[in-house]
Amino acid sequence: MMIDQIDIFARYSLRMRYFIVPVLLLIFASATLKSQEDSLTIRSIYDEALVDGHAYENLRQLCKDVGNRLSGSEGAEKAVRWSKAKMESYQFDKVWLEPLMVPKWVRGEKETCTVTDTGEDLDVLALGFSVGTKGKLRGKVVEFRTLQALKDAPEGSLDGKIAFLNQGMNAKLIDTFRAYGGCSGGRVRGASEAAKKGADGFVMRSLGLRADSFPHTGVMFYDKEVDSIPAFALSTNSAFKLANMLDENPELELELESHCQRYPDVKSYNVIGEIKGSEYPDKYIVIGGHLDSWDVGEGAHDDGSGVIQSLEVLRIMKKLGIQPKHSIRCVFYMNEENGARGGKIYAQNARERGEEHIAALESDRGGFSPRGFTVDAKSPFIDYLEEWLPLFEPYQLHFIRKGYGGVDINPLKTDGTPLIGFVPDSQRYFDVHHTENDVFENVNERELSLGAAAMTSMIYLIDKYGMPELIEN
Repeated sequence: MMIDQIDIFARYSLRMRYFIVPVLLLIFASATLKSQEDSLTIRSIYDEALVDGHAYENLRQLCKDVGNRLSGSEGAEKAVRWSKAKMESYQFDKVWLEPLMVPKWVRGEKETCTVTDTGEDLDVLALGFSVGTKGKLRGKVVEFRTLQALKDAPEGSLDGKIAFLNQGMNAKLIDTFRAYGGCSGGRVRGASEAAKKGADGFVMRSLGLRADSFPHTGVMFYDKEVDSIPAFALSTNSAFKLANMLDENPELELELESHCQRYPDVKSYNVIGEIKGSEYPDKYIVIGGHLDSWDVGEGAHDDGSGVIQSLEVLRIMKKLGIQPKHSIRCVFYMNEENGARGGKIYAQNARERGEEHIAALESDRGGFSPRGFTVDAKSPFIDYLEEWLPLFEPYQLHFIRKGYGGVDINPLKTDGTPLIGFVPDSQRYFDVHHTENDVFENVNERELSLGAAAMTSMIYLIDKYGMPELIEN
């Protein structure tokens, strides 16, 4: 009896082998065909972006025909009109404006900073939201090498003086955004910390790694419990010069003048374009960057590149006849630089409409050579995306890893939306960030187009394969 059973099992196993092997081969062949199909589609995306792309010309128009675009300014409103018309010209399924209230701050006449002992002028910009000096402000300079040192200064030790925060970015860090994050708190809170110690004014070393003569502006905020004192950034070269002068003469004085003014909030808009999904029209994938910029330069890298790359994603999909399963939205957010209200309003309105966003991707790190993507989600989701890395490697994108998504898409995280940040090379970004040097001429056409292709490819894959429903974000 045992021999018969063994014989039956052997014959059954043989038959199963003849059945299972072809099935496994079929599955493997199917996966290979899918991979080949995706490779061909991604190749066509890159071909379109690199040969017939619109990104560089669109960025030129935004920078040269519109210019800088600080929230609440005429430039910002001109940018809204330009963006809506541009999206409509591509005949997306839907284009609309999403209203919001934004702050209005005006720099006024050019700032000045003079070393009174020598009469030498230093390169300077007022920080965003700073109050004006109301005439000339003069005082002895006291240097601090870190924000913590300023916080530790004795009460009243800066009465009638000007605090100088000479804290540089950490050049040892390969990721320059980490270096920036390590000292950006000095810009945001430095003036209030100086005011707590009695200072009449605050100047800081610009947040950049390169030695040059371009001061960097950027947002700062005042604590309600202390006086609002004028706040400025010196170029790195001017900061070095001032520090050397203080070594020779600790009694050195500066004379500062600015004409900044804050006005009541005004109405502005996010600009949104959409291609409707064929299978899941009520599920959304959103891509975007911020339309506003600082009031110096042209906002070419920050964040003209990001909005133009996002626009190019929809244009390329439409041009190649890639009909998405999900609805794809391109959002030009307003007011990232000094309030991030555009991202908050978009998420709030989407929540009130009961919309489900399966993924959000942001480009706000400049238009430099693509390197990869960072993902703000639980590990299983990141593992899922990492399976696509072989498709990206021919285009020199080398990582998909855990990290930050972006300021404007961050409010969507509350609803469980996985957030993806597009990551270009970061080494040159803080050479131009928030400066007069952030102009169209400093964006490389090929690098910009490669970024648009990388983003389009990621959106194509997310739309085609969807997101694992069991992943808890």
